[in-house]
Amino acid sequence: MAAPNLCSKCLRQALRYSLPSHVSRRTFAASATKSPSTERRLHQASRQRAAALEPQRSTVNEPLPNTSRGQQDKKDASQRQSPRVLLRPNNLFHSYTRSPSPEIRQRAAFIRQNAYCPHPDHQPTRQPTSPFDPEGRKTVEAGGAQQPPRHVSHECPDCGIPVSCCEEHFVDDYGSHLEICDMLRQINEDDHDLVSGRFFPEFEYPGVQIDEAQVNLTNWDTLLYSREFHAVNEDRPMRQVTRLLTYPITVGSVLHELSPYGLKDRILPEGLRSLSALRYTLHPPRSGAGIDVKGIRPNPPPMRLFVLGARAESSLPREVWLQLAHLFPRATFHVILIGPEAMANRDNEFPLPERTPANPFGAIVEDRLGGQMKISTYVEYFHTLHAAQHFYPYDPYFDCFVLFHPGLGHPASSHEWTETLPQLLETKVPVLCTGYTEFDMERDIAWVKEQAKGEADLLMQAGENRFRSLRWDLNDADPGDVSCGNWGVWAFRGKRYEADEYRGKREDGDGSGGWEK
Repeated sequence: MAAPNLCSKCLRQALRYSLPSHVSRRTFAASATKSPSTERRLHQASRQRAAALEPQRSTVNEPLPNTSRGQQDKKDASQRQSPRVLLRPNNLFHSYTRSPSPEIRQRAAFIRQNAYCPHPDHQPTRQPTSPFDPEGRKTVEAGGAQQPPRHVSHECPDCGIPVSCCEEHFVDDYGSHLEICDMLRQINEDDHDLVSGRFFPEFEYPGVQIDEAQVNLTNWDTLLYSREFHAVNEDRPMRQVTRLLTYPITVGSVLHELSPYGLKDRILPEGLRSLSALRYTLHPPRSGAGIDVKGIRPNPPPMRLFVLGARAESSLPREVWLQLAHLFPRATFHVILIGPEAMANRDNEFPLPERTPANPFGAIVEDRLGGQMKISTYVEYFHTLHAAQHFYPYDPYFDCFVLFHPGLGHPASSHEWTETLPQLLETKVPVLCTGYTEFDMERDIAWVKEQAKGEADLLMQAGENRFRSLRWDLNDADPGDVSCGNWGVWAFRGKRYEADEYRGKREDGDGSGGWEK
């Protein structure tokens, strides 16, 4: 008889009579009423019981089982190491004195101790450095300069930076402060953004590109796009990333064969001659070199970039300097940072190497930077190294000098370049210079012409740099002094005289002693 044709009552009776005689009914009854074992309770507990026990376990402060204790420890350690976000993008404006960041509060204290009130009633504390310097208003002829100098202590409520000694002088001179108030507020927010604790995707730099990918050096947008940077869709991250990249990209934009500067845009004929020599080295033809024995080819020496008066550029992350090498994938570079302040903000690298016969000037050499670049740092003046012929000989095809904001004509720093300038002109190597403002560059050019006495050729006219820093910087010693890095760029070189064959005296007797032009 088939089981599906029986009802449940008849099926139980049939099973009862079909059991073996040696198995008692008590055995099945005992097993049915026996409490489940520990393993059965663990795996077959009801959902209601598990849900009732889960809140109790979470509220009790007991250690987790050994199987998950390691994972929990790793999670706690990562939470302790991750930086805490201090500020949000919509909450970046804060007073410098009452800033949530201790670094900015320390900077506010420095400003209060060193900056002087720019109100014209105070007596001058220094010589004005430009026609736009507020210090030039402190004259007796203008009816001011009656009160002694006082440090700033009153903060502007709109920019949050100490700018005046008291509220009365702030209100009286509010018209002049209004010219830079918006830029000071932008600086305030950018500074708080750097210490906000957020993740900075704009500081992740791309690596080497394929040779077929050409770089567009028209402006910042085309450069970042053609170099495959992370998309920067806001103004503040754009200001942050250009603040660092302006140093290597400014040099690369002038030396590159796809440079936006040409004979129709500020490059002079003498400058084209010097740049053509450098571009011949930076863009060598394909030599068919390979990794096997048949692919061995002689390599040219590296391109030497002498950065004189190095300060902030010496402490740049090395990934930033490598962007210069990525613009010239078939060339190698040796960046030489020279200056008494070349080790500023590099306290972790102290003490300096000892001066030995093998390293007479205590150079710090970084030679493992991707195989295309080496960086050497000299805490010394260039004229001392030049007098010792440490870098001799110089080659206009492989050498170039770079001066970032040198202050050649500044009253406070021009004396430091008096001995260096004749040596730069003697090398006949191009010198690239940048400046904070147009007035700063014009002052440097006038000083070079005066000191060179006709022995210098202008290679590139002064003008705004396409790859200047988009972020404004604040001078802590003078809150009214606002500038941006590498605003302008120009270049010069020692005059070169072309020799020609002497063909005898001209018949008409004119000319320079028979020398034919």
